[in-house]
Amino acid sequence: MIFLATLKKYFFCGLLCFGMLAAGAQTKHSSQTDYPSYKGLIMAGYQGWFRAEGDGSGAKNYSYGSEKRTGIDMWPDVSEYEKTYETPFKLPNGQPARFFSSYDKSTVDLHFKWMRDYGVDGVFMQRFFSNARPENRDNAAATILKNAFDAASTYDRAIAVMYDLSGLKAKGEDCSAIIEDWKYLVDELNVTNQAGKKTYLHHNGKPVVAIWGVGFPDRPYNIRNIGLERLIDFLKNDPVYGGCTVMLGVPTAFRQLNADCVNDPYLHELIKMADIVLPWTVQRYSPLLHNDMDRLRDNTLDDLKWCKQNGVAYVPCVYPGFSWHNLSRYEFPDDIKPVGSIPRMGGTFYWQQIATVLRSGASMLYVAMFDEVNEGTAIFKTTDTPPVSKQASFVGIEGVPSDHYLWLTGEAAKVLRREKPLSIKLPERNAN
Repeated sequence: MIFLATLKKYFFCGLLCFGMLAAGAQTKHSSQTDYPSYKGLIMAGYQGWFRAEGDGSGAKNYSYGSEKRTGIDMWPDVSEYEKTYETPFKLPNGQPARFFSSYDKSTVDLHFKWMRDYGVDGVFMQRFFSNARPENRDNAAATILKNAFDAASTYDRAIAVMYDLSGLKAKGEDCSAIIEDWKYLVDELNVTNQAGKKTYLHHNGKPVVAIWGVGFPDRPYNIRNIGLERLIDFLKNDPVYGGCTVMLGVPTAFRQLNADCVNDPYLHELIKMADIVLPWTVQRYSPLLHNDMDRLRDNTLDDLKWCKQNGVAYVPCVYPGFSWHNLSRYEFPDDIKPVGSIPRMGGTFYWQQIATVLRSGASMLYVAMFDEVNEGTAIFKTTDTPPVSKQASFVGIEGVPSDHYLWLTGEAAKVLRREKPLSIKLPERNAN
């Protein structure tokens, strides 16, 4: 009897200690959120990397560049920004073309106001590996991140962190920096426990953390030796900073392990450790290819089936179009890309993707991207009268209103919320 009593004592002590560990995990992440599930939401990626001369960020290279060297392919509509900055470019009327800076709090506030006004549910904030390094952790990117989380609270928009492995070196670096950076974001910036309204995106009752860039063959790192298993385990199981839902950004052909994907079955092991898979489809589909939406449909159906069999959720990626002519002029001088290589078709291409994946059974969406004017995938307000230049070429928006893609994204959100039926046909604005 004494032995049994002692055994019970240690058993209950063990349960108590376990409970204390579990409780400890809850002290870092708020259990409260206005967004308890990704299901039924349309989220976009948010770069927030744009800098301008005189914005106070300390940047030496300005995002709009110069006549000889610019990486911008679409020009933002800056008519509503509180602060804008003169650039070397000229508008068709001869006036100086102006640009915004992501470093300005007013810029981030405006972007999140647009999300609320048009019904875009929220964004994944891109956190590039270079900013996760200890020496860069508390820099301009951290200020932008803080401003975004404040704006998400103000405008009641979902928000989450997406780590982008771009910049991780082949030798001497691994995902340890991300582990330490996540601790910094949680402890110092309170990303999972905002001071205002709690809007951090959760899924299955846990805050979502995304890791993008897993399985692409053009990366210098090998997914087997950069500590991805340790990172996923930390985010899911650490007693203080864990308890998260992990989303992996992977290539389109992640199932087949070919084409745009590394031929390594280890990728499947990593995906099965995670909770959500996001296949990257930018440049993988085009309105210029006959029946390409049939291919998207078939891939989506097969992806959904694979994910169901392997116990992970599935988020398809959609995008409005693509252009990186100006960037390619100096990044790929032997392979300069045409302007608007994947045309938007007035929104038809964007809506075709949305309708195709939703009809195939997808219940949540990721949009590439909210503010990506470098690669011409932005859904925020851009202009149809960009600067004129003898060397650079900018793509317009084919005569549609500057807010057309924000509006279309909001229409997709209504379909996801079952507020309106899904139609294959492009929605008509102000239609009865």
